[in-house]
Amino acid sequence: MSFRLLVAAAAAQARRRTYSQAARCGGGQTLVEKIAQRHAVDLAEGEVVRSGDFIGIRPHHIMTHDNTGAVIPKFSSIGARRLADAQQPVFALDHDIQNTSAKNQAKYAGIEAFAKTHGSKFYPAGRGIAHQVLVEEGHAWPGTMVVGSDSHSNMYGGVGCLGTPVVRTDAAAIWATAQTWWQAPPVARVELRGELAPGVVGKDVIVALCALFANDEVLNHAVEFVGDGAKSLPVEDRLAIANMTTEWGALAGLFAVDDVTLRWYDERAERGAHAIVNPDTVAKLRRDVAADPSRWTADPDAVYAKTLWLDLSSLTPHVAGPDSVKIAQPLGELEPRRVHIHKAYLLSCVNSRQKDLREAADVVRGVQEARGVPVKVSPGVAWYVAAASSQVLADAQASGDWQVLVDAGATPLPPGCGPCIGLGVGLLEDGEVGISATNRNYKGRMGSKAAHTYLSSPAVVAASALQGYICSPETAISGTAHPPSVRPVLYGSQVHVAKPAAASLDAANSAISGFPQSLSGRLIFLPADNLNTDGIYPGKYTYQDDISREQMRAIVMENYDPEFARLVRPDDVVVAGANFGTGSSREQAATAILAAGVRLVICASASETFKRNAVNNGLLVLESPVLVAWLRAAFPEAPLTAVTGLIADADLVGGKIALMDSKGAVAFETGLPRVGKAAQEIIVAGGLENWVRKRMAAER
Repeated sequence: MSFRLLVAAAAAQARRRTYSQAARCGGGQTLVEKIAQRHAVDLAEGEVVRSGDFIGIRPHHIMTHDNTGAVIPKFSSIGARRLADAQQPVFALDHDIQNTSAKNQAKYAGIEAFAKTHGSKFYPAGRGIAHQVLVEEGHAWPGTMVVGSDSHSNMYGGVGCLGTPVVRTDAAAIWATAQTWWQAPPVARVELRGELAPGVVGKDVIVALCALFANDEVLNHAVEFVGDGAKSLPVEDRLAIANMTTEWGALAGLFAVDDVTLRWYDERAERGAHAIVNPDTVAKLRRDVAADPSRWTADPDAVYAKTLWLDLSSLTPHVAGPDSVKIAQPLGELEPRRVHIHKAYLLSCVNSRQKDLREAADVVRGVQEARGVPVKVSPGVAWYVAAASSQVLADAQASGDWQVLVDAGATPLPPGCGPCIGLGVGLLEDGEVGISATNRNYKGRMGSKAAHTYLSSPAVVAASALQGYICSPETAISGTAHPPSVRPVLYGSQVHVAKPAAASLDAANSAISGFPQSLSGRLIFLPADNLNTDGIYPGKYTYQDDISREQMRAIVMENYDPEFARLVRPDDVVVAGANFGTGSSREQAATAILAAGVRLVICASASETFKRNAVNNGLLVLESPVLVAWLRAAFPEAPLTAVTGLIADADLVGGKIALMDSKGAVAFETGLPRVGKAAQEIIVAGGLENWVRKRMAAER
């Protein structure tokens, strides 16, 4: 293929260009960038946070739950003895609360003692699911950035709080220093148009979005929901949508603060005395929004990676599954198949708030009114219900909704995660089918891998539990088949092509002492997409703690290509396909690559967990889909590990890469995300834990 054709092939992929290039052009900020800017540390004077930038952040709060027990040893191992900011961590026990074994109770007691020793906020088992608790208690506050050691931290975006997940090493670093690093993600603008019809709720919106845009359109993006449709949604629906942006592949899901948000806080402030959510703090929030509206929304000329849109008025109830959130269909198409169920679940952080419980209870009431007699769950079906929090439970009990559900045969569980993560009673067994108002339906998630799970709204769960098969509330109430009408869902997308990048600030565009301005080495191309952590570092070695660095070098990529270890050399630049490092969270996938002498991996896209583990251990991972597209065009028959004969010269601070052929001529050039000061410091220190140790030593 000629050079001209190679360039043309790469240009065809320009719409997928690395977003850091897009975001550095002139223009305003997205809401994600604005909130990140307010929580960024050590920025140069006048520096503006843009998508793609590596920045240091000091989040408003860091949440850990049961995994606090695993973070405490990490915190101790780096030499930390006290929390940098005792008010920053929030501990909430929610995952394994049905486990009353002595071992688990001792673990919980240890977490509580740790919180008490350091004077941090602690919520015991039974208070509720951590994400719900943080919203109720005001820790996830509008306009702030809150991180959590849990993938559903996205949920905070439902109240205008930028919530995003971090890994456990980050949590320990934040405890010790009050800060960590973050690469501001590309931002997708999702315009919701029109209004939902009666009987269609937020869960239907996000289930539909996950299926309609099922090709990684928002993978590792932050999502901002805008439009008249977004403004029409109640906060409970916004929380559900933001929560499941995790399953959609996003790192955050954010709604702007508006009158709906403020009225919701007004109502919460009336519940009684509270340290954070009270008439004074809510009045101040209102004044702040009125005084500077631009602070609470994206700029009109903000730069987005893409725009997706969905017409809410065209949406009907949807059901996801079985066994994937990327497979969904209108309930009207699924109901005629009469999918028999064995278990039904109304619980989890996505759909067990008071509104959800009320909608389910109203289905039961409707059936009872139509039949004139009390109704029970269908024979052979087990129905489980748990409130998202003790506060939700109290509200549902006071309204009578809780008793309606229990009287109908639902088995009550304590406020917590429980079956949603495969813990406690009521798990799916071999061959069973479940309908659930939870957020994940992967095989084995809620029990047996030989079971099947569908996801739906709480009302559809209730109707299905009463009828014994997946059906609409109308069918359950009428007693005859009455599936919702099916009509085309209106939706679309637009990928934005960036203008040329504007010049960056010199201070923000320089290398700190010890950090290489550029890296140069042979380009090794791994053309596969979805190269997972087991392919990089086989699971059979994961728990062998005595494996040396040299042994790691010999087994790296063993399950992907045994030839890789023989072909790779120190300082090679590895370029890989999309979704690199997907799979488990094992840190050895990153340290094994480092053991091979590789300091830089460039890929079309990377698992965010892998990326964080990599940087936290001193390995740079940058994304450039344009570079990967060019290499695929240049090497269409590339083996699993291709020694390309090209030399890659990556300008890490300036944000660009050039490929040289054997004669030293430039074969291709494109942009890269620039590596900012926050990431530079971690790389120079040899990883996040070393960075924390040095920072603590400097402050003594």
